Amino acid sequence: MSTPLEITFARLDAAPEASTAALVANDLALSPTVAALNTRSNGLILKAAEAAEFKGKQKTSIEILAPQKLDIGRLILVGTGKASEQTDSDWIALGGYALGQISARKTATASIIADVAGAGDTKPEAIAASLAMGALLRHYAFRKYLTKKNGEEGANGNGNTDQKPVPDRLTKLVVHCAAPDKASAAFEAKRAVADGVYVARDLVNEPANILGPVEFADRVKELESVGLEVEILDVDALTELNMNTLLSVAQGSARPARVAVMQWHGAKSKRAKPLAFVGKGVVFDTGGISIKPAAGMEDMKGDMGGAACVTGLMVALAKRKAPVNAVGIIGIVENMPSGTATRPGDIVVSMSGITVENLNTDAEGRLVLADVLWYAQERFKPRLVIDLATLTGAIMVALGKDFAGLFANDDKLADQLLAAAKETGEKVWRMPLDKSYDKLLDSKNADIKNMGGRWGGACTAAAFIKRFIKKDVPWAHLDIAGTAMDAPRNEINTSWGSGWGVQLLDRFVADNFERGEK
Repeated sequence: MSTPLEITFARLDAAPEASTAALVANDLALSPTVAALNTRSNGLILKAAEAAEFKGKQKTSIEILAPQKLDIGRLILVGTGKASEQTDSDWIALGGYALGQISARKTATASIIADVAGAGDTKPEAIAASLAMGALLRHYAFRKYLTKKNGEEGANGNGNTDQKPVPDRLTKLVVHCAAPDKASAAFEAKRAVADGVYVARDLVNEPANILGPVEFADRVKELESVGLEVEILDVDALTELNMNTLLSVAQGSARPARVAVMQWHGAKSKRAKPLAFVGKGVVFDTGGISIKPAAGMEDMKGDMGGAACVTGLMVALAKRKAPVNAVGIIGIVENMPSGTATRPGDIVVSMSGITVENLNTDAEGRLVLADVLWYAQERFKPRLVIDLATLTGAIMVALGKDFAGLFANDDKLADQLLAAAKETGEKVWRMPLDKSYDKLLDSKNADIKNMGGRWGGACTAAAFIKRFIKKDVPWAHLDIAGTAMDAPRNEINTSWGSGWGVQLLDRFVADNFERGEK
């Protein structure tokens, strides 16, 4: 929940209305805006840059306070590096960086002046739109529960948590560029993706006492307002469908499970097979009877990061009216220890008919995915399936917190996701999905067990999920335990909940199913 940021576009030669302006330029000597400001300030701008040894390198800046003869209280020069070498994700990151420099001091309004030359095939309006998107992503802050005494928006006198503007917090940004109308049009699709990221971040940041399975489902239902078709499956419906592995995770909690089904019908042909995205939505994970250590357990409110990403992605697709058919399905449960909780050693029959021996109730996410993935394939006959889950600590041991683990049964699908990762900066690394891991899941008492032993935990988890994928269905699994929550902060994200995956999957869809397959 962040204070809204109004973003508009203006001509490059229009005088900034705000007292704070960030001038983004790759070559000060060739920038008409720098030349004009330098002339008006009697050479101050270039003198200040020379004194600070500012060379315009990427993500470097200098601040000039109250420059003489200019109607600007603060002028920030922001370097781009070689403009021809910058990708779209670089421009987005630079927009976030520029906003970070602007927000270092309190201001309610600001301008970004995009005066970039020599960017090759990248048009000025595309650069301006990307800078604006980066600024919007950087502006996000979850302050919903901070009280007035802390000088932030938060709880009012009636105990409600309304979002209200923070005094002196940035609320309006004007982006000056060469083609403002074209930039504004280009920004609409990027704003839709940013809105999806915001939705995902809000969901991950919410505490579990506020966001239970029912409340999560209610929020998804509200997304019918953006054009999604939403269906919520309650416990009775899940029981009738024999989603027993999912229900076994939820049975220790007083809060009932839900499955939310979101459909976007954007393809010209209504009969076109949809792309299916499935998310793990464990709103809080104690580990169940196999309870986790107390230290750090508060972070388990973010164990629904996969479901949050799928929800944010569906919002992005709907808001930008993507010409595809897509379905997002999330299994929403809470994993708690109680007298009704699943016990280690219990055996359940999944929706697919495969019997599962539950050796460790803290390996619960794969049980949720098993039923939801099978349901997605049975009902929608999708063109492909991608699931996302904060599934294993083992993936962080292997890759740290900058990369998500990618497992896939289809090389083409894997390559498409790797390409989208390169374009967006949401990094993935392909992990092995070998038959040797299948043997580690063999059980003496059931068809499969939910643990494969100490070694290769992320790989055996993926191998477990693969058992519930039909042979003819292209499938990829993204283990986002390190990237969805408490990930390294960067230019476009300073939030605990990152909203990771929305940009990646939106680009994956756009590049491969809207512009023709590659």
